[in-house]
Amino acid sequence: MTTLTSSHPLRGPEGYTKLWELIKEIDVAMMTTVAEDGALHSRPMATQQIDVDHAELWFFTSIDSPKIADIYHDREIGLSYAAPDDQRYVSVSGRAFVVRDREKANDLWTPDAKIWFPLGVNDPHLALLRIEVDSAQFWDSSASAVVKLVGLAKRKLTGHRPVSLGENVKVNLR
Repeated sequence: MTTLTSSHPLRGPEGYTKLWELIKEIDVAMMTTVAEDGALHSRPMATQQIDVDHAELWFFTSIDSPKIADIYHDREIGLSYAAPDDQRYVSVSGRAFVVRDREKANDLWTPDAKIWFPLGVNDPHLALLRIEVDSAQFWDSSASAVVKLVGLAKRKLTGHRPVSLGENVKVNLR
């Protein structure tokens, strides 16, 4: 596994912009909640909307899902986004809120959602999760494969660490 060598806090527009760019084309995140007994539970969730202006992420869920009980117990959640082929990894921390809003559900509705909610936005089990993003950390190694290989070869031959194989950035949103 490649270790990313640059780590620095990044606040402001550059960090926000980079964060949203990294996750906008990753459709599925692993959402981790905390159960009443303290156990962590993770499950894949399809991101329905990235609201950059409010630092929020939106998801569809079933009101009957065990994650709803977890969220009522502890709103703190983690989201992990990964695009290994592009060497993009994002970890998001925030608070989850259960929302029952038919108008918002209609705004977010896609034909794919009908697989889980066959009655559409009128499905009585349909609920929304609004995640207020507090902070995120991302790892982005956009260097080409050739650059990475040269850096790794240099390390193997000289024992010196490559200058940079990517960036590790922390972003605080609230």
